[in-house]
Amino acid sequence: MSAQPSQDAPPLGGLRKTSYILVSLVATGIILHYTQDYVIPFILALIIWFIIHELRENLQMIPYIRDNWPLWVQSTIAFVVINIVLVVIGQLLISSVAVLTESIELYETNFNRSMLELNEILGMDILSQIIEYVDNMDVSAVLSSTIDYASLLLGNSFLILIYIIFLLVEESVFETKMHKIYTAVSKQKKNKKLFQKMDKNISRYLSLKSLVSLLTGILSYFALLAFGIDAPIFWALLIFVLNYIPTVGSLIATLFPAFFAILQFGELAPFIYVLISVGTIQVIVGNIVEPKIMGNSLNLSSLVVILSLTIWGAIWGVMGMILSVPITVMMIIVCEEIPSLRFVAVALSERGDIRPPDEEE
Repeated sequence: MSAQPSQDAPPLGGLRKTSYILVSLVATGIILHYTQDYVIPFILALIIWFIIHELRENLQMIPYIRDNWPLWVQSTIAFVVINIVLVVIGQLLISSVAVLTESIELYETNFNRSMLELNEILGMDILSQIIEYVDNMDVSAVLSSTIDYASLLLGNSFLILIYIIFLLVEESVFETKMHKIYTAVSKQKKNKKLFQKMDKNISRYLSLKSLVSLLTGILSYFALLAFGIDAPIFWALLIFVLNYIPTVGSLIATLFPAFFAILQFGELAPFIYVLISVGTIQVIVGNIVEPKIMGNSLNLSSLVVILSLTIWGAIWGVMGMILSVPITVMMIIVCEEIPSLRFVAVALSERGDIRPPDEEE
């Protein structure tokens, strides 16, 4: 009689543990969704901090700077460079949008003309179906949500700036705090190695992904310029940003300028030209250049990339899609260092190859 409870206990304990994990995940997702106005600015500030850290390490490759310039000067230079880049991008976007808004009436006329041409080719009234779909869709709500989202990012720019400054200040005393929190030398080394690994992987991903996206944007800019597309800088910047979204980002980045070619020229031929040229650039860079540059250093399963894209997109929208890979990489690094959560790191990894935990010294 005494053996029966011991046989039933493990399944009950495992079920209870699984229930706790599921409830915790759902609660965390709900909290993150409703606190996104406060969490996303901090995540963006953290990503910019990683980029600043990467730029600072590149500066330290110069012996004179490494030996003679203090750390705060190097961080300030990297911070100023990033802000200059962001300001330049903002000015380019403003000028490009101004160019596009000047020709809205022409785009509307060309759209109707191209739809009539498409009706003749397909033998069906595509234009009336599109008009019916647009009438049924609450366009004002979509535009309102888009404007609100853009206003939120602009409004939080000062908050992001404050976060970055405090992260840079906190970095100078972080190691001192770690020594006081963990008195054991083995714990200090283990946690220092954990943060160094997270910093290295996230910074490497952001820098290499930015390089690949920049290459795609520059090549797409020249392709769009060759076909005479209006505001090619705007579309190149859009392609640069959307390429941070795994898998679907490159597809969307290809379709947007291709459909715009219809609005500009009122013909279907430019749509085909832009679609083929930008699509070819996406395929070459995404399938040949990017794997050679990035390799499989992230150790992420392809299925996990799609799932994280879906989950974080549902929680935080487009920004969640852009942040999905860095967040998932951070989860793997942290979980593989915690024995009770190593199964999560194994499940999220590409082939289950996880470094064994460090032994206590």
